[in-house]
Amino acid sequence: MGTKKIPMRMCTGCREMKPKKELIRLVKTPEGEIKLDPIGKMNGRGAYFCKAAECLQKAKKTGALARAFEMQVPEEVFAAAEKELAALE
Repeated sequence: MGTKKIPMRMCTGCREMKPKKELIRLVKTPEGEIKLDPIGKMNGRGAYFCKAAECLQKAKKTGALARAFEMQVPEEVFAAAEKELAALE
């Protein structure tokens, strides 16, 4: 029996490839809303960041999330993501 392949994703903050389970996913739904996706299964375009506040701040500062979703990310999405990170610590 072969070993199971671990899906890898790139953090939008530090630009490092990491296992998908170690990252937090934001998703742009088909309706155009940007939401946190805690289980990683929502429909839509996803962007990932590490479970470190520095990576979220870097992604926000450089506009990486806005580029990934091809639209401005609302401030309340960043607030919800920061709250999620605080809950993990």
